[in-house]
Amino acid sequence: MKLAVGLTGGIGSGKTTVGDRLAALGATLVDADAISRALTSAGGAAIDSLRKAFGPRSIADDGALDRVAMRELAFADPAARSRLEAILHPLIRAESDRARREASGAYVVMVVPLLFETGGQARVDRTLVVDVAEPLQVERVAARSGLPAAEVRSIMAAQWPRSRRLQMADDVVWNGGGLPELEPQCARLHGRYTEMARAAA
Repeated sequence: MKLAVGLTGGIGSGKTTVGDRLAALGATLVDADAISRALTSAGGAAIDSLRKAFGPRSIADDGALDRVAMRELAFADPAARSRLEAILHPLIRAESDRARREASGAYVVMVVPLLFETGGQARVDRTLVVDVAEPLQVERVAARSGLPAAEVRSIMAAQWPRSRRLQMADDVVWNGGGLPELEPQCARLHGRYTEMARAAA
């Protein structure tokens, strides 16, 4: 299979922006969140299992997972979060592997928010962390989602701390500025990953 880079970072760090830049430069993007949304949409492969595990109230009127209710339950109840992950993670991994096998880009960027928390680093060749100061994470997420700052911080608390992610990273992108600062970093990484992919082919 093609060289795979595991892209991760805390909520609001800018994983989507970095993934999109690398894809524009020639990588194939495989986004775990997008796969999860497809699995939990109306008629998605995970819906029946979720309904059995959490009851009909976990499914919205349109037949998709009630994301707000499930997020509140998962963050309030660790056992419920474990049940949810036990259903979704194997399905996400299987679909991610399929997409990686079929990738046509120079290399594959696997965007996985909980890469380290789920042991996903063992399934990629290189790890890339998008880093940003924690107050800026809170500000960005609150602005885009309308969530109160306290709720954003509780989501962050369920993820690995920034320092631990940085210790695990093979590569780091700093996203505390704007696109003019981000784009040269992405271009350098793209060149490095393309060379690595050629050497491994």
